[in-house]
Order: sequence, then C-alpha cells, then structure tokens
Amino acid sequence: PSSKFVYKHLRFLFCVFYVFEFLPASDNKKLEKNKGRKIGAVIGVVIFAAVVALMTGLLVWHFHFRKDVRVKRMYTGSLRITNQVFEDAYENSNSSEFKALAKQVASQVRPLIKSPGFPNSPYPPNTFIQWQLRADPGYVLKLDFDTLNLEENCMNDFVKIYDSLVAIESRVLQELCGYYSPSEPLVYVSSGNVMLVTMATNDKGNYPGFQAQLSCGAQLTSEKGRFTSPRFPNFYPPRTLCRWSIQVAQGKSVKVTFNKFYVAEPGEENSKTCRKDYVEINEKKFCGEHPDKTVMVTSNNNQMTVVFYSDASLVDTGFEAEYETIDSKDPCPKQFQCNNERCIKSALKCDGWNDCGDMSDEINCECDAKQHISCLRPQLCKPKFWECDGVNDCPDGTDEKNCGCDGQKACKNGKCYSDKLHCDGKDDCGDGSDELECTSDVPCTELTYKCKNGKCISEVNPECDGTSQCDDGSDEEGCDCGRSMFKTSRIVGGEDATEGEFPWQVSLHVKGFGHVCGASIIHPRWLVTAAHCVQDDGKMKFSQPGTWEAYLGLHTQRKIESMVVKRNLKQIIPHPYYNAYTYDNDIALMELDSPVTYSDYIRPICLPSPQHDFPAGHTVWITGWGATREGGFAATVLQKAQVRIINYNTCNKLMNSQLTSRMMCAGILQGGVDACQGDSGGPLSSPAGTRMFLAGVVSWGDGCARRNKPGIYTTVTKYRGWIQQHTGV
Repeated sequence: PSSKFVYKHLRFLFCVFYVFEFLPASDNKKLEKNKGRKIGAVIGVVIFAAVVALMTGLLVWHFHFRKDVRVKRMYTGSLRITNQVFEDAYENSNSSEFKALAKQVASQVRPLIKSPGFPNSPYPPNTFIQWQLRADPGYVLKLDFDTLNLEENCMNDFVKIYDSLVAIESRVLQELCGYYSPSEPLVYVSSGNVMLVTMATNDKGNYPGFQAQLSCGAQLTSEKGRFTSPRFPNFYPPRTLCRWSIQVAQGKSVKVTFNKFYVAEPGEENSKTCRKDYVEINEKKFCGEHPDKTVMVTSNNNQMTVVFYSDASLVDTGFEAEYETIDSKDPCPKQFQCNNERCIKSALKCDGWNDCGDMSDEINCECDAKQHISCLRPQLCKPKFWECDGVNDCPDGTDEKNCGCDGQKACKNGKCYSDKLHCDGKDDCGDGSDELECTSDVPCTELTYKCKNGKCISEVNPECDGTSQCDDGSDEEGCDCGRSMFKTSRIVGGEDATEGEFPWQVSLHVKGFGHVCGASIIHPRWLVTAAHCVQDDGKMKFSQPGTWEAYLGLHTQRKIESMVVKRNLKQIIPHPYYNAYTYDNDIALMELDSPVTYSDYIRPICLPSPQHDFPAGHTVWITGWGATREGGFAATVLQKAQVRIINYNTCNKLMNSQLTSRMMCAGILQGGVDACQGDSGGPLSSPAGTRMFLAGVVSWGDGCARRNKPGIYTTVTKYRGWIQQHTGV
C-alpha cells in the first residue's frame, strides 16, 4: 500500500508541471498586456514549489520517520491434539463427531487469555491486540484477571474491556493500566453473551502484561440449558469456586438434573458430609459418585443457585448438568415421577428395570403374566426371558422355580434326571453332565477334564485350582498365569483400572496412528486377539505384521513408562474360517518378534481347558481403552468393568438368533456397562480362585451398553486345540 500511495502523488505532481510548462502564448501584444499576469505566474510557481517541498517533506516523514503506535500485528499458531485418534468424520465440520471434538477443545482452550510473552517476557512495543469472546446463547461471560502489570499511565499502555463485540466507547466496562495484585481481583461480567478485550502499547516501558480467564459459572435465563464443571469431561482444577444463577419465568420452577456426577476424592466416594469437593443447591451439598441422572433438585420458585467448590487437594472429573423450566404443580407432565423427583416415561413403570434409580418405579407392581415374572418377596416384576435361565434374578428365586425339573436334577442340555442316576456310571443325560463331580473313574466326554495320561476326571474346572486331581498332576501344570501382583480396587462398572491390575492386557497400535484393538498375553511370544482386527480395509493392510506394534504393560495411552515394553510382530494368524459377516470364529494369534520377560506389569492370562465351564450368572471382567460411550471418545487410562455371563438361549433370543455355538454373551441387561469400539480383541477375564482365565475375546455387539443388548465374545474353550497347534501353549 505504501508504494502505491507514493506513486499516486508523484503522478499528480508530474501532471501539474506539465500544465505550467506548455501554456500557449502566441500573441505578443497580449503578452505585453499581461506582464502583470507573468509576475503573478512567477509568484504562483514559487508558491507551488513551496507546496511541493512541503508535501515531499510530509511524505518523507510519513514513510520514514513517523512511527504509528497502533501497528496491528497478527499472532498465529497451531494446536495439536495428542490424545485423540483421528476419524474420517473430522474432515466434515458439520459432522456430529467434529462438533463434539470442537466443543471439547473449545472448553479447554477458551478459558485463558494473556498478553504476548506472558509470563516469561515483557509484552512487545507498538502493538494493538484484541480478543473477541463469545458464549453460548443465554449465557453471560465473567472475566477474571489473575495478574495485571502495565505502565502506570493509561495514555501509554492500557487494556480495555467492552460489553460488546466491537470497540464502542459507550460500552466500555473498564480501562486498566498499572499494577494489581492477585489479592485485588478484577472481575467483569457481560450483560450478554459477548465481550471484547483490547490491549494497546507504545514504544517504551514494556511490562510483564496480564493474564485473565473466563471464570466458571454464569447467569442463565433461558427456558432450559446445560452447564458443566470446568474442563468436563476432563479433571476440574483445584481451588475452584463456580456459581450459576438460574432464573426462569415467574410462576415456574427450576429443575436441575445431573447427567454425570463424579465429585469425589479417593476415600470420599460415599461421603455424606461433603467436607472437600461438592456441589451445593438449596443449602444442600452433594458429592461422591452417583449413577447417571439420579441426582435431581427442584426449586420452590423461579430461581436457583448452583455452587461448585473444589479444595486444594485431589480432583475428579466433575459433572454435566441440564436445567429446565417446569410447572411446580405438574413437574412430570404425562410421565411418572420417581421419589427422587426424576421423570420417566409411564411405560417404564413396572417393566422390571430400575429406571428411577431408587426403585420407586418398581414397587407394588401388578405384573403382566405374558411379559413379566412376578417375584414374591419383595413384590417385583422381572422380564419374562429371565425365567429359568439358571440365574436367580428374583431375590427369593421365584424365576428359577418350577422350571421343568421340579424335584429332580437338571442336565446341562436342559433334560432332567433323578438323584439316583447321579454318578451311576451311565450317561443318563446324553451329554455326560449327570456323571460330573463323581469320585470314581468316569468315561471321557466333552464335559470331563482329560489328564495327560488319558484318564478323565469329573471335577468341574480342576485346572490350576491349587489341588491336583489328576494322578499325573497334569491339571496343575503351566499355572504361572492369571495372577496380578497388585490388589484390585473397588468393584463398580466403568472405572479406571489400577496399574498392573490386568497385566495380560495389550494395546495394539497401528504404526503412526495409535491404539486400535486390544489383545491378551498367553506366552512370552504369543498374543490372542480378534480376527476382525486384522482384516485389510482398503489401503490399510491390517493383516500384515509390519502394520502393528504391541504395547505390553501399558496403563495410560501415550505415557510410555519404564515398565512398558513395545514389540513388533513376526506373524499374524487369523482363524482360517473367520466369517466377516457373522463374526463367527472371530479369533487370531499374533507372534511377537522377540519374547518378553514377565514382570509385575506383564504376565499371561490362563487359558481354559476345552471343558472349562463358565456358567450363566458368573461374574467376569471386561477391560480396554475403547470408547467410554457409544459414539464417544477413546479412553486414555485402561478401563475395567464387571459384568455377568448371560444364558446362551436367552441371549440368542435378544440378539435375534445371530449367535453361533462358538459365541458367548456377557453384560448387564439393564444397560450402561459394556465393551465398545476400540476394546475389540481384548480379554473377557474370568476369576477362578486366585487366578483369571481367558473366557472370551471381545468380538461384536449391537451398539454399546444398550438395554437388553449384551456384548458378544468369542468362546476361547472352542479354540484350545487350534491355539495349541500354532503356539504350543
């Protein structure tokens, strides 16, 4: 722009000179008459020359000597997300995945603004900077200055805060300069959802500058909305005090529901005193861990204040809450109101599920005999498909009574037999199950354990139980497996595992990409995973060993500590009969390029014998770094959850007869706990005494953690011969 400006003025001067030098003068008499005019022209030229000199001086000053205090500078940078696996959906800024990630990034980046160089160096001279701050509609902004140290004279350096998005002087909240200590807080609140912060500096006296943050809390005036603890779903900071003031229309009430609530320090999970971190509403404090949407509070009028406090010690992930305007006379229109003030669909009352969270929707119910089982003590309704599935779902066992073998014993295949036929040396059931748990020699069947010497014993799951039942002791061989060197922590669904708690868990990374699947250690050289993890997909050659690297002893993704071992792969052996459409035979073996040395953090899980029994109702563990909710983000820390094995026939009905005989089901039929994307190939660990056995491999499911949709796993007992053939284990 500068060169164009000079050229324009020089062109103008050239035109002026051109006019004066070539004025026509052909009449001499006229020239004599106009001597006075010549003198005037000379004077004009002199004046013009003076003007030219003045203009030239101004141009030289403007472009060489003058320094403009308000020189706009643009500061650019880049942001790298290191704890998130890239998805194709991020290419589309309109996709739900992109919007979810953008919202999470904004919540982390937005709170802090500061002058360039702060706090390591003084702010630059001759600078003008502005920050445009926006909040969601219905929210206001609260800006809190932690530090401010500028020149004393606001004519030199200053910061201005505007109650608008542009620099309108009539909307100035404050002009700041000089020094303010942290003990003199500077807090500014906007009237709407926008705010502008500007900073101007001259060429001398540069100071440290300032740092400010958008404080948590807000004034909420919409009919409904959402708010979260700072940095949710990541850990909130210590020493935090937030206040949300909610106001709705006159004559209405406010109802706040906490979709997620994790405000607890270790040892304070079930605290009732809330001495440390807490949320306070209506003079009542809430803390600890609570199931989703079980903490609800309703106001007595059209206003409510929510306060969040964290002390200087340990922190948690916080909360996600939503508020809505309700009619206090009819808080749950066309719905059922639980005792805890939660509203649920009327159809969910007496359906056998604890939808309220406090069981108030399942008390004193009259059950539909076609759809439900009537438990007697206490009087509850349970889903009909739980009847006679081998698990007592009614507290009094009503659902397992009169199941076709009244007064007799039940075979594994569903047949019944008399007590007198038990251990009579004959296969009265047809599957040999009536001859199990017998003291005498028994014939070898699919259900009996075969010792190395060829003899069979009738004990159920005799391997590695600490007692030798085989004459040759072969049932106790190869038992340095399935043990953690660390005590397990509390048992709840969907929480962080402790380091070394599942030392057989492996994280499989695609090189240059990150975690994709899980696997289990069964030998210093061998891993078990899912076949669907190693199927080629377009340009990605997942079937090739060079695509992968295995991390053993890993607890936190991208945190490679001294106990973690990385190995490349030598070969991958998917099951030859894997079916990509039905997920049948969904199992694969991986050989490491070199063996690993076992440690407290790296150990194998026990492989079950072909006859090992994992009965319905048995409690098992699922672990992995997969998504923590359907369609959500991958976990950074290894997650664990406890589920139970589901009766095969019951599960097959729920899954529309899609199961094969080589699949098993595990989960919580009420929903909320399950394996998910990224957990594939990982272990289903079954405790037996002091050891864990590999019951299954994470395979597939209908979504994640949906009601009546358990997770489906490859049954490892069906592949013991195939595993031994390829690995010798």
